[in-house]
Amino acid sequence: MDMADYFKIGKIVSIFGLKGELILKHSLGKKTSLKGLEAIFLEERKDSFIPYFITTARIKTEDEIYVKLEGLDTKEQAMKLSQKEIWLPEEAFKKFSAKTAPISLLGFTIVDGDKSIGIIEEVIEQPHQVLCRITIQNKEVLIPLHENTIEKIDRKKKLVIVQLPEGLLEIYL
Repeated sequence: MDMADYFKIGKIVSIFGLKGELILKHSLGKKTSLKGLEAIFLEERKDSFIPYFITTARIKTEDEIYVKLEGLDTKEQAMKLSQKEIWLPEEAFKKFSAKTAPISLLGFTIVDGDKSIGIIEEVIEQPHQVLCRITIQNKEVLIPLHENTIEKIDRKKKLVIVQLPEGLLEIYL
């Protein structure tokens, strides 16, 4: 499996109780207990994903879930996963993310005017805008998405058509 098959959905923000329960904060855009999902994945090292099997999961808030993972039965074991990023395989990601959530744009291609500039590798949500991380010429570039830059989102073709401010890309390249 390659990197493109996994999508980052959030991270373990804290430990709950003494039995190894974790709190997963996600950006799936809707309340979910991940019902039916067998495992979440952690990136052990670059592009190498390890499954952690879910024994129980329940909704905490709009964007948080209590998760109990197989083999983690104490607070100490659970602590090892604190602040770790959580990934889902593409199929599960599509099933659990809201179509309208910014994170659902992962894997889409950003098109500026008539030229394709890159594939969205990460979606960073901020209070007034969403930043999309793409790579151009081996450099990391952050593209702001908000009402002034987005012209159209074509979900069928997986395109985000933008009108970027003059000189934005030059800052990075």
